[in-house]
Parts: sequence; structure tokens; C-alpha cells
Amino acid sequence: MKQQLKSTKFGKYGGQFVPEVLMPALTELTEQYEKYKDDPAFNEELNYYLKDFAGRPTPLYHAKRLSKEYGVKIYLKREDLVHGGAHKLNNTLGQALLARYMGKKRIIAETGAGQHGTACAMAGATFGIKTEVYMGAKDTVRQRMNVYRMELMGTKVIPVKGGSQTLKDAINEAMRDWVANVETTHYLIGSVVGPHPFPTIVLDFQSVIGKAVRAQIMEKRGGSRIRLWRARAGEAMQWEYSIPS
Repeated sequence: MKQQLKSTKFGKYGGQFVPEVLMPALTELTEQYEKYKDDPAFNEELNYYLKDFAGRPTPLYHAKRLSKEYGVKIYLKREDLVHGGAHKLNNTLGQALLARYMGKKRIIAETGAGQHGTACAMAGATFGIKTEVYMGAKDTVRQRMNVYRMELMGTKVIPVKGGSQTLKDAINEAMRDWVANVETTHYLIGSVVGPHPFPTIVLDFQSVIGKAVRAQIMEKRGGSRIRLWRARAGEAMQWEYSIPS
């Protein structure tokens, strides 16, 4: 189903540059993910929550008026229709379920705009796992509605008042927490960042988007050459490839 975790890098990127105290936790996470990622029971349960709780697969919408305006066929992958309003839930459901299989009693996370924190709160509430989210004090003010949503689902939001009081400081505090509580706590990282195996785990759990797009575009257009665009932190990313008929 997914790639093996033997390599800790993506080309020249990646690796495990962390305090020595975290190496046992990363080793445990790698071993447990290898154990469960192809486990039929784990995947059956995850697919159930992705379908019946998150609302996957999301539709692939043909934006006809926009297509006419620019003279090309434009399709929008409606990840905004995932429960909670963002794709973040794909990953948080997967990692929270993995944490439960690993016997962890607590989830921690960091968040900036609050979408990842909200998705963690949703996953934690769904699986009955204590959830705490670190958030820069300035971000808690700017994103007070998402703070309200997290707290509404039973998550404790911890304002970080040191440094710039934004995301990078929230990450630092979450990492300190994990160092002190590795035996009982899973650090639920939301992006393809951090030490191995986190980038591969996030990549795998978010691959449901690409798999769905491939099946949906085949159904709508058959084999063709397509160009993919996605937004990332205020900038656009583009890929172009052929889907065989």
C-alpha cells in the first residue's frame, strides 16, 4: 500500500536531527507505523472514518464558467468539503488512530492559523484521546474562532508567550513537551516536516487526495495529460504529468 520506511531521506532532504532523548520515540514510531500501515484491521477502521466521518471522497468539480474564461478545462478538488473545512483531517485521523493502536494516552500538536489544531481536536474527540495544542499567543487572538472550536471539542489550547508568540515558538514548546512525555504522548505533526518518519507518514495519509483525483479524472476525461496546481502558504505549486488511458 505504501512505501517502505527504510530510507530516512527524500534525496538530500530529511533525516533525524533531534535530541538523543527523542530517538527511542522515533524508533518506536517507525516500527509501529511499519507494523500497522498495511494492517487490514487498521486500514478498514481508518477508511471507515475517512468515508463516514470525514466525508471522503470529496468531489472533483468542473468549474465551467472559469474554464470558459481561460479556455481550458479547470477542475477543483473540493477538499474544503472535508468535515472541518480542510484537508488536515485526512492526516489527523490517521495519526490519531495510529496513536491509539500504539497505546498512547495523549496527543499534542502545534498550530498557527488553527486548521491543524482544529483537525487534531476533531480526531482526539473522535477517538477519546486527550488532546493539547500549542499556539502562539498572538495567533490565539488572530484566530480566536478556531481556538473556540478546539476548546468546544475538549482540547486544551496552550498560548505560547515566548519569542515572537507565533507558530515557530509553538513548535518549540510542543517539541519540549514531547521530550518530557514521550512514553505516553504522540506528537501529531501536520505537515511534511520534522524528523523521519513524520514526512513519510503525513505523505501517506494525505495520498488519499491524489488517489481520488486520479480515479475521478479518469472517470470524467479518461487518459490525458493534466496540469495540477495547489496552494501552499500563499504560493502556488504546479505539476504536469500524463494519466494513461
